[in-house]
Amino acid sequence: MSKTKKKDLLYENKNRFGEIGKNDKKSIKVYCEDYKKFLDNAKTEREFATEAQKYLEECGFRPLDSAESLSAGDKVYAVNRGKGIVAAVIGREDITEGASIVGAHIDSPRLDLKPNPLYEDNHFAYFKTHYYGGIKKYQWLTMPLAIHGVATLEDGTQINISVGEEDDDPTFLITDLLPHFAKDQMQKKLSEAVPGESLNVILGNTECEDCDDDIKEKVKYNILSLLNDKYDICEEDFVSSEIEVVPAYKARDLGFDRSMIAAYGQDDRICAYGALRAVTEIKKPKYTAVCLLVDKEEIGSVGNTGMRSRNFENTMAKIVSKTVDNYSDLKLRDTISNSICLSADVCAAFDPSFPEVSEKRNAPVINGGIGLMKYSGSGGKSGASDASAELMASIRKIFNDADVKWQAGELGKIDAGGGGTIAGFVANLDIGVVDVGAPLLSMHSPYEVSGKLDTYMLFKGYKAFFER
Repeated sequence: MSKTKKKDLLYENKNRFGEIGKNDKKSIKVYCEDYKKFLDNAKTEREFATEAQKYLEECGFRPLDSAESLSAGDKVYAVNRGKGIVAAVIGREDITEGASIVGAHIDSPRLDLKPNPLYEDNHFAYFKTHYYGGIKKYQWLTMPLAIHGVATLEDGTQINISVGEEDDDPTFLITDLLPHFAKDQMQKKLSEAVPGESLNVILGNTECEDCDDDIKEKVKYNILSLLNDKYDICEEDFVSSEIEVVPAYKARDLGFDRSMIAAYGQDDRICAYGALRAVTEIKKPKYTAVCLLVDKEEIGSVGNTGMRSRNFENTMAKIVSKTVDNYSDLKLRDTISNSICLSADVCAAFDPSFPEVSEKRNAPVINGGIGLMKYSGSGGKSGASDASAELMASIRKIFNDADVKWQAGELGKIDAGGGGTIAGFVANLDIGVVDVGAPLLSMHSPYEVSGKLDTYMLFKGYKAFFER
């Protein structure tokens, strides 16, 4: 048996940097620099949607509602309440033959301000928070934090807030107990050592200088005065705000060899950015290419900006109605059921520091290429959509033909835990779907780690899928 034949017979997950050529190496460097800049400008789902809209318009996309009709090569987008986007390039085939969909989420674990967040305690002013998504609460203590979001006034005016990112901005943090007094705290389980109600962000310590004597909480009042001077908001405006506390870290190269990226929010903006970049490079595909960016995945894909809502169906109805003659609900149903979707979400990379939670033969590795996961879920595949063998084969062929590095895997050992993506909700629409995303280390932490090869291969793979 020849050496070539032996090589063809074998398959394994491994680092694939040594297999790529000079062109890919150059493309990886350029692409990852763009990605890091985008991450720094888009630390919330609203900011991602805003930056994505700007980028789409720069690339020739126009609002869907502005188009009376659509034909092959037309580029359109629709924004869902400022927190999600659907972008499409109309294909040459009748749209009822199905679309090529890449769906990712743009929300990330974080701390949200409570509806009535500002208070004073013992001459300190604080924001009370409610954590969003699955976090390890202790990871959010004593680290630099930034405050991002919007406050909507009674008259509808929307105030954008962003502080803590610039070098001359103040920073914010949540204090921790010094080890000298932490004997009882350190005896507790990690999940209990830091209660959710203790994730209070420190804001200031100075009393207002000229406030009336009847103002009892003078530090709180001083903070409100500063916020009012800068943003023209009052305490009641917090009730109609969406303000998030996120790490103030910038995206950085990781390692002496700069082969990795450390950044906040890579779950799942690494995939969302890849999908966005890929759809903008499509000219006139065979099948309509759709980039689907949604919100609320980290808390169950709920709400009218999550994947469980009817927004995607409604948007597709508009696209189909502008593309076909004699629109009918049946044509929409045919379009959806004939479509194929890559659920673009991250997966857990094998971590040599914690090998006990992974089954090594089926664990994606950093810089091993796109993670191709037939199923996620937990235990006995609970919550998994479980892609068909036929769909797995077709995606595998697309990637191989385009020289996209990929690897197969699952989400840890069977009984170690688990998780889900938007795949199950896409499957509920009668769409063939498989999870295809980047492996990460320290997923859901304030500073996640990705591989640069994987980051670029997402874009390359999604583009090849759109061009199928």
